[in-house]
Amino acid sequence: MPSILVIDDKDSMRTMLSQTLMEEGYQVDAVEDGKKAIDLARLKNYDLAITDLKMPEMDGLEVLSTLKEIDNDLAVIIMTAYGTVESAVAAMKKGAYDFVTKPFDPDHLTVLIERALENRRLIAENSLLREELAQNLGFSEIIGQNEKMKEVSRLIQKVAGSDTSVLLLGESGTGKELFARAIHNLSPRRDKPYVAINCAAIPHELLENELFGSEKGAYTSSVARKMGKFEIAEGGTIFLDEIGDMDIALQAKLLRVLQQKSFERLGGTKSVAVNVRVIAATNMDLNEMIKKKAFREDLYYRLSVFPITIPPLRERPDDIRPLAEYFINKYCRDMKKQVKNMSKEALALLERYHWPGNVRELENTIERAIILAESKKITPDHLAIRIPSTGEIRLREGAGLKEIGAHAQSQAEKAAILRILSQVRGNKRKCAEILKIDYTTLFDKIKKYEIDTGQN
Repeated sequence: MPSILVIDDKDSMRTMLSQTLMEEGYQVDAVEDGKKAIDLARLKNYDLAITDLKMPEMDGLEVLSTLKEIDNDLAVIIMTAYGTVESAVAAMKKGAYDFVTKPFDPDHLTVLIERALENRRLIAENSLLREELAQNLGFSEIIGQNEKMKEVSRLIQKVAGSDTSVLLLGESGTGKELFARAIHNLSPRRDKPYVAINCAAIPHELLENELFGSEKGAYTSSVARKMGKFEIAEGGTIFLDEIGDMDIALQAKLLRVLQQKSFERLGGTKSVAVNVRVIAATNMDLNEMIKKKAFREDLYYRLSVFPITIPPLRERPDDIRPLAEYFINKYCRDMKKQVKNMSKEALALLERYHWPGNVRELENTIERAIILAESKKITPDHLAIRIPSTGEIRLREGAGLKEIGAHAQSQAEKAAILRILSQVRGNKRKCAEILKIDYTTLFDKIKKYEIDTGQN
């Protein structure tokens, strides 16, 4: 609920404004002079101030200037019975949102207040546009024919309509931010702000300031009150990417937001109420971090009310082709190039590749190929990928049994072939007989494992 500070030396005007604004659902404090208004503004956070221009001791322009020093984002409306062009220009130059002349229609003032509050919100949101665009994965629809992806989509549709906290789990590059945005867009909060912040990209000592804002003087270079991401996301959704990188001390403050729906700015003492839905994401094993005392167990349970695991690209090979085609069309359009087709050999290479960087790596690979390809076809030469030999493969943390088994089998086969070849002094036919496989199979495995057999 937005809070408004009313400053007017006439009792009747303060009473009328207070009643009108409270009926509109605003929290209102009304004072009779500028000094009391300044004192209140230093103790309490306001979204908007309405001040009379002509007042004893401190006039409206002085009040405006001081309020802006305390909180530069504060919207201020000036009222006066002595409306002149000069007064209006002076007020606007000092940062007033607008200027109204007494007597005025209360309905007109409430419309003006709504616009001022919306403008305040838009200014704060616009400061995030570059960050959001940089984090955007580049496509607006979830692309996937794989059953695992269809299940993820079903889960997102089920949880989107609620205010439940969601924890997105998956490797880097799987598109967790895309799914977070999809949850927001499908939710009743879709018309409110969506704010994303990467907890791993900001130093621990600065992250608290980014999330919760700060009061003037909270640190050396703090010259005005700053709104944090939680305030900017009011009524909407905040996406905390790489939550596992958050400092353990800051986790306690985040837990309070989830439990009490309030927080304190850095250097502040007053609680700020907030209505925000939290979506978090990580590529870490939070349960393992809890055992190591690196992540709070109580925060984990608050965040993981509805966990969703995004499968890596290697577990959904049937999605590689539609994703590649999507990125081809996207980058041909962006670069104003003729739409290109993927050669059979190039597509086969994409489908054989392990994709440790997941969808993000695929997108980057296609973008590079579009730049390099001069003809209508994308060939393997345009793809900056190669299939690693078995000796180069390293099992990722958390690999499944199937992946572990395949890796172990490859290592055992290579070791056996090397051992037998050494015994028979490189004679491949004798080696094939001892291993009880045909010569062609042995030759293929030697090539696959890049075994050096010399000239024998």
